[in-house]
Amino acid sequence: MKLLDRLILVAYFRSYAICLSCLLSLYIIIDLFTNLDNFFQGHGLLPALESIGTFYLYQSAQIFDRLCEPIVLLAGTFTVSWMQRNNELTPLLAAGIPVRRVLIPVLAGAVVMLTMGIANQEFVIPRIANSLVRNRDDHEGKQDLPVQSFFDTNGIHMEGHVARRDGMVIHRFHCTIPDSTGYGFVHLSAEKAEYITPGSGFYSGGWLLTNTTPAELPDWNNPKLARMIDPGKWFIHSQNADFNALTRNGAWYMFFSTSHLSDLLHSGDERRMDAMAVLFHMRLTRPITGMLLVLMGLAVILRDPNRHVFISAGYCLALCSVFFLVVYGCKFLGDHEVLSPVWSAWLPVLVFGPTAIVLLDAMHT
Repeated sequence: MKLLDRLILVAYFRSYAICLSCLLSLYIIIDLFTNLDNFFQGHGLLPALESIGTFYLYQSAQIFDRLCEPIVLLAGTFTVSWMQRNNELTPLLAAGIPVRRVLIPVLAGAVVMLTMGIANQEFVIPRIANSLVRNRDDHEGKQDLPVQSFFDTNGIHMEGHVARRDGMVIHRFHCTIPDSTGYGFVHLSAEKAEYITPGSGFYSGGWLLTNTTPAELPDWNNPKLARMIDPGKWFIHSQNADFNALTRNGAWYMFFSTSHLSDLLHSGDERRMDAMAVLFHMRLTRPITGMLLVLMGLAVILRDPNRHVFISAGYCLALCSVFFLVVYGCKFLGDHEVLSPVWSAWLPVLVFGPTAIVLLDAMHT
């Protein structure tokens, strides 16, 4: 790497750090002062401050995921614009170095930061998904959660009244279990059902029911699915009906990794299948659309080297607005089955790909 490349790359990462810290701080400050009362309900000063720090520490990962592409564009915009403002491009062009060669470090920095955004999407957000869905006044996970019905892949149907994330407990739990023949069913109701994570012992990877009705099933013949420990105490084996599956909200799939989305699409779970398919394909096209946005933004700036830096930034923001309007418009059409999932994800690439080529060709060199 040559000295010029290192200087431009350092300038790009510096611009990226400034844009990220400014936008992240702005979002947190506005959101905090809008919802400040929620953090102090029933808490003292120190617990509330701890709740605020914990909440926004987790939320920062989701904010970064949402702002990844715009920040990459803004960083490239300010890097190139300040080079123009300080007349740093003029001697390079006079020396015979084309603008496209000068942009290589900026594009390399954009690729690095887009890769970090994808890593955050695939590895960080799925691990902290439970913390991301908590309310601001429920940092300990003790509030009641609604429970939705769920069919496990082993044929058990489960539902409940309310749940608490603290302890992974569902109250007034009901389940319908097929017998060994697959033609008969039994129904168990329990005052409380606690989810036991896999690997916690012999009775793990399922639901521990207490105070069940009926307390005993003398003719029960399918211990692979349900086993009585004591009268009124049963253990229900489950494959994918964990606590999160029964308590997740309408956007639960948004926090999953791409590989997990692929597994869900092949699992036969019909809920939000179209929206999941759209999101899966958009995950595949996200690196391409991100780079197209950066290329178009840099081409807009370099088309007129005499334009003021803030005017160039304004043009890039306008371009960014149109870009995401088209992207999320296609997503909306795909979620409502107007477009197929493949078309809803790839249509922005087909629209903005030729546009980026035309803008790059018209770029001042």
